[in-house]
Amino acid sequence: MTAPALHAAGLAKTYDASPPVPVLTGVDLAVHHGERVAITGRSGAGKSTLLNLLGLLDEPTAGRLSLLGRETTSLSRRERDTFRAVHLGFVFQDHHVLGRRSCAANVALKLAVLGTDRSGRRQQVAAALERVGLSARAHAEGRLLSGGEKQRLALARAFVSRPAVILADEPTGNLDPDNASSVLDLFDSQAQDGVAVVVITHDDRVARWADRALRLRDGELLPSDDTDPGDRR
Repeated sequence: MTAPALHAAGLAKTYDASPPVPVLTGVDLAVHHGERVAITGRSGAGKSTLLNLLGLLDEPTAGRLSLLGRETTSLSRRERDTFRAVHLGFVFQDHHVLGRRSCAANVALKLAVLGTDRSGRRQQVAAALERVGLSARAHAEGRLLSGGEKQRLALARAFVSRPAVILADEPTGNLDPDNASSVLDLFDSQAQDGVAVVVITHDDRVARWADRALRLRDGELLPSDDTDPGDRR
């Protein structure tokens, strides 16, 4: 059987305070290539903390994390940064679009970080914008886009480097139903290409859309049908 794209075992995070604040106490999660996983939970349950750990943006207090079969918890900071840039794609609720740069420039920035040559960048940027339906807006500045277009631009930026894993934090949170459906369709296209997609969400539609929905509660991941009356807070 093929190894999972992402495998967390006993992943824990405690913030240094007085007294210490445990947020995640032992997360076990395996996500396979082409699988769509939704993670829900009440506000403050640690969903964003978990995403930061899975995305190598933060380091766990305990536990192990393997990405594409590689143990990551022992990597140096530089190795983590390189691995993240090459193999992971991120999508956030607030999209983080650069308003004074064109759509093409927003997407090309990811490739510049990876050291892709200029001619290669142009081709990959054009393909990414076409995939999300923004070819006609390639030269428009980010500030002139609608909310749905900005999120699709964020998706193009995440997709352009052909990551193996996409991590998304409330990607439909600010969108109307039609634009939210468009975003999920684009995630579908990535999953069909074998990309593992993990989405943090409060949106019931996203939980139903996923191949598997899990709920974060008391620092652990539980099946989505293990209900918690506080999850809607």
